[in-house]
Amino acid sequence: MSINSSNQPISRTCGFLLVDKPKGFTSSDMVAIARYALHTKCIGHSGTLDPMATGLLILLVERQATRLQNQFLKLPKMYRATLKLGAETDTWDADGSLVNQMPIPPLTQEKIHQATQQLIGKVQQQIPPFSAKKINGRKMYDLAREKQLNEPWFNEIEIFSWTDIHWNGQDQIEFTLHCSCGTYVRSLGLMLARSLGTTGHLTALRRLSIGPFSVENALDGNKLKTLPREEIVKFLQIPF
Repeated sequence: MSINSSNQPISRTCGFLLVDKPKGFTSSDMVAIARYALHTKCIGHSGTLDPMATGLLILLVERQATRLQNQFLKLPKMYRATLKLGAETDTWDADGSLVNQMPIPPLTQEKIHQATQQLIGKVQQQIPPFSAKKINGRKMYDLAREKQLNEPWFNEIEIFSWTDIHWNGQDQIEFTLHCSCGTYVRSLGLMLARSLGTTGHLTALRRLSIGPFSVENALDGNKLKTLPREEIVKFLQIPF
């Protein structure tokens, strides 16, 4: 993955920036903040994080970096999530409105583990109606709000592993998911809940890594508004 494949001079503000996105911000919000902080309009990102989610967002700065967007988008990802059983929202996460409640059947750690193992490999995943996925040029969340989504939409993704699975003995499961690009973790959370005989929604989601890049090396997104431009530039990385 090389930014300077054309051997053109590289701007000192060209590269990629690892950012730890705070809760409550959209990925587009972080791009807008970075554009203002770095005094450049040419910034893209490596894949959308929902407003409720936190964690790693890779910002691609200047044209030579944004040309690599597809390469970054295709990298596998790792997430830490919390699933609340028994209550389903229209967005399949904590930002939505309650639409369904179901009793939670008796569960064990082993039963939960077995259910996750059935969701490994190639998986047909329903795309959340309230998502930025475009259908005929329109985002699904706009169509959902206008009640114009007449049928579910699916895509095939790959789940590599479910690890560090913790059940609180009542209504909450925490897990780490290693998955391919295109995965909606809230969709996998709902699939897991349904396979356990109930329903559910995510109450927390954090992206830990994208390919070889870890959130542990990311700049706190809250600091993008306050750090001087020269300090932010120091965090830019250029792959060769």
